Amino acid sequence: MPAMDNDDILVVAAVVLILKKTRKWCEEWALKRTSLSHTYLLNELRMYPLDWHNYLRMDEETYCRLSSLVASLIEKEDTAMRKSITAHKRLLVTLRFLVTGISYADMKFTAIISRQVLSKIIPETCVAIYTELKKEGFLNV
Repeated sequence: MPAMDNDDILVVAAVVLILKKTRKWCEEWALKRTSLSHTYLLNELRMYPLDWHNYLRMDEETYCRLSSLVASLIEKEDTAMRKSITAHKRLLVTLRFLVTGISYADMKFTAIISRQVLSKIIPETCVAIYTELKKEGFLNV
């Protein structure tokens, strides 16, 4: 077999790079979570209390109180790889799931959070809500 010169090595390397399947961390649209998520809709709904209530089935004051109760239990730290999903977004997506009952597969488009991550966030947040509401005496079971 003849020896390869630098040009041949470059051609082989280029072909390998072209044929190599690259794995994506997530879809391109999902990287726009900060600008596409329904959390921005909620900011707009502050101007319309009836629509806010319809969206979450609670008023803003109740939401803020619930958020202050569970935030410390559900917030995560940023990593070197990516920013964490805020406690506000975690609570919001959980409440929307409970209000609508839609699947994780459908919710991923409005929350801009993958189905796999939703399947962790929602149960964790439900446990936090239950724990804190029970401590506050709302759930006397």
